[in-house]
Amino acid sequence: MVSEAGLADTVARLAPDPDRPVLIAGPTASGKSALAVEIAARQGGVIVNADAIQVFSDWRVLTARPSSEEEAQAPHRLYGHVPGSETYSVGQWLRDLAPILDGGERPIIVGGTGLYFAAMTEGLAEIPATPPGIRAEAMARLEAGALAPMVAELDPETRGRIDTRNPMRVQRAWEVLRATGRGLARWQEETPAPMLPLARCQPILFDAPKDWLTPRIERRFDKMIRGGALDEARANLATWSPELPSAKAIGAAELMAHLRGEISLAEASERATVLTRQFAKRQRSWFRARMRDWPQIAPAEAGA
Repeated sequence: MVSEAGLADTVARLAPDPDRPVLIAGPTASGKSALAVEIAARQGGVIVNADAIQVFSDWRVLTARPSSEEEAQAPHRLYGHVPGSETYSVGQWLRDLAPILDGGERPIIVGGTGLYFAAMTEGLAEIPATPPGIRAEAMARLEAGALAPMVAELDPETRGRIDTRNPMRVQRAWEVLRATGRGLARWQEETPAPMLPLARCQPILFDAPKDWLTPRIERRFDKMIRGGALDEARANLATWSPELPSAKAIGAAELMAHLRGEISLAEASERATVLTRQFAKRQRSWFRARMRDWPQIAPAEAGA
């Protein structure tokens, strides 16, 4: 439960400059959205989503998108604006973000997708999408044990820049070279200037320790069920497919399995909770690696 007094104290202590954008990052269930609403309520601004799953329209409760009551407290943007059947990339997010940044309102950008923050504050190389045929070829070669030959086929500059022991890194670099005729390193060198440099912002990173976050995660899915997640799943059942872009919503597949009679609701809840813990661990690892210079606050400091 988030303490309103604690949030108010946090905003007072942080003393954000009302004229500068605020960036709030943190793992799932850490209370970052509540802080964003508090800042907007006290200082004004528009809250902008930086969560890759909350962009989809078909899972509101399950993805912990802001409630109608929260949205009534401040303007919210880029939440649920993409049909669940459509793909959505970080490049599309940046394009959707641009008019908001140019709109005159101070943005409060909040979410748990580290790549969105990195692309916004560091720039994003505009590499064309990989054709499905080339991706299939790359995956088939890796499965056949051709990692070393694929590394050898890379341009020397890219080969010296990536972790050649990481199959995913090699696959990505090989696909780019195969599809575009240019090495990944050259594309990265042409990365445009960042849309919102970190030096112009007020970044805040929630440092949520595992022993503090885990009990919140374990309570969260049951709270979602009580809040209507199962009804939401029933509404999506007729059009459900694990291939949908929005199917990555944690707990979606488990609720569908329950509705089809394959598992109990208790088992669906347990599986979703485990997946959420694993996801939060990946988020914390990203933040430690890529956002180590961001000012950090403990959830307890934010009244969470």
